Parts: sequence; C-alpha cells; structure tokens
Amino acid sequence: MSTDSDRSHRPTELLLAWSSGDAHAFDQLVPMVHAELRRLAQRYMARERPDHTLQASALVNEAYLRLIDLKQMQWQNRAHFYAMSARVMRRILVDFARAKRNEKRGGDAPRVTLDEALLPPIETSHDLVALDDALHALAAVHPRKSDVVELRYFGGLSLEETAEALHVSIDTVKRDWRFARLWLLREIGGR
Repeated sequence: MSTDSDRSHRPTELLLAWSSGDAHAFDQLVPMVHAELRRLAQRYMARERPDHTLQASALVNEAYLRLIDLKQMQWQNRAHFYAMSARVMRRILVDFARAKRNEKRGGDAPRVTLDEALLPPIETSHDLVALDDALHALAAVHPRKSDVVELRYFGGLSLEETAEALHVSIDTVKRDWRFARLWLLREIGGR
C-alpha cells in the first residue's frame, strides 16, 4: 500500500529519470500529472473570452508536446515541473493571442487595468498580450519577481511551493509578490 508521501515523491523520481534521458519515465509521469495540468489549463481558459477557439484539452496536449521538447531541462521537483508547465501554457496562449491580434490588424490594444488582487480575469487576447509584455519588462529588471508572478498567478502555486521552486524564503516570495503587483499595475496602467 502506497502512502501520500510515496505518491508525492514518485513524480519527482520520474522527472529526474526523464531528465537523465529515460524516455519511458515521461510516459509513466503523464497519467500522474494529467489532472493537475488539466486544472491549470482550465484555469487559463476560464480567463479567456467565452468564444475562444482553443479548448483546455488542446492546451494540455500542446503543452505536452512542448514539454517533451525540453530534453535538456534539469527538473528539480514537482513544483518546478508545474511551474514550467504553467509557463509553457501561458506562452501558448500568448502566441495564439498575438497571432489573432496580427490577423485583425486593427486599432490599438485596449487599456488594461489591474485591481488590488493583482490581476483581473483576462477577458481579451489583448489583455494577455499586454500582461505578457509587462511580465517580460519586469523579468528584464527583476527576473525573480517575474518568476514569482508566473508561479503564483499562472501556476497556482502557494507561497510555500513558490519559495521551494525558487529556493528562497516565504518572506522573500511575499516581498517579491507585493513589489511585482505594484510594478505591473504601474506598467500596464501606463499604456
């Protein structure tokens, strides 16, 4: 009989094996992480407009394809895997939004505002593109603070999981989170 501890360590073991070149480890890992990746995808898609043509299952499938291509990734643990998965999903949606925006070629992107809870639901592809641009700008000057936003907001990680993934204290994550919220509010609000 396996314990909760055994089940939580098994994905980490498979990630490490996959990093070491064991292709079968990924096949064993997928069923263990699929539900969490689906939850992440549904969370992303809930922020998109209702008529979005991309579905959560397609987002998960595309994320799997891109994750497989990360052959040189040195996975640290489950939190690191989920954080990277969230980043990949965000990248897919941003690429999709940029392609849609380029198709339309119309007008300026609408003004995006952020409330005190950091980020409101992303209602249009322009919002996601603006947020992505702001996160890239933040990453250029404060990479760890940008990572905190990705892990907390997009990855859904707790303060503790974020601290573990970044190898910093929970207090550091809290400070970075507060700073990033204000920085993004100013960056996106100034457009």
